[in-house]
Amino acid sequence: MKLEIKDISKTYSKKRVLDKVSMELSVGVYGLLGPNGAGKSTLIGIITGLVTPDNGDVIYTDESGFKLHQKLGYLPQYQSFYKNYSAIEFLLYMCALKNYTPINAKTYCGGLLDMVNLSDVGQKKIGAFSGGMRQRLGIAQALIGDPNVLIFDEPTAGLDPKERMRFRNIISSLGSEKIVILATHIVSDISYIANKIILLNRGKMIGFGTEREIISEVAGKIWESEIPSENVLEVMNTMRVSNVLSQGALSKIRVVSDYKPFDNAVPVPPDLEDVCLYKFGELQ
Repeated sequence: MKLEIKDISKTYSKKRVLDKVSMELSVGVYGLLGPNGAGKSTLIGIITGLVTPDNGDVIYTDESGFKLHQKLGYLPQYQSFYKNYSAIEFLLYMCALKNYTPINAKTYCGGLLDMVNLSDVGQKKIGAFSGGMRQRLGIAQALIGDPNVLIFDEPTAGLDPKERMRFRNIISSLGSEKIVILATHIVSDISYIANKIILLNRGKMIGFGTEREIISEVAGKIWESEIPSENVLEVMNTMRVSNVLSQGALSKIRVVSDYKPFDNAVPVPPDLEDVCLYKFGELQ
């Protein structure tokens, strides 16, 4: 199974949103990181067929001969629901839209609700759901039909820490046999579960590899130092600061810089948040 993205470009109102983006994805979990306006949503729209590229192709191949959109599950960033439907009715409706007919549809949809921890509210109207519950229902609909390619756009938005952990576990299990693309601003989600990371900025792919490979690019550029607490705000306005720990009169500060920022600064191992700050100029 393989998903190829070849020289994808897209322009809106003379602004180049994607510029010759190419990558090849096989089975595994891929974390898509980039600041607002990087082109993530446009790239996802092109893969799902909702947006037509100006140039380039999306090519999906597997042994079954299915076309991509026959084996694609998608959770958009802003999922719409019929508020008067119950959760189980919504999933049954989505099965019909996807032309998916399991032997016992109610049992099948009940299993999906159980997977996302909604089995106890299956008969409840969606209009009464919290934001986190709706997000979990959106995750369940993306799994209908056992898709080979799954795309999640900001899937953990609105989920509490326990729900996020449950979602990460679900994605980890799915990634052993599917192509999963996970676009999120929550760096820790990607750090925990992504096999490879895609860095997108200003329409260009500026990084592709494992977390270790991506992090290695900023080795020697992350520094920690103790400075007077009264100087912290000034430093934050002039340097890329990823963390500050107040210790009274002194504060421990973590800075992303090509050069040693203070005489007493010492280099420290980088993490994925440091990469975002270095590559994008902001934390995700």
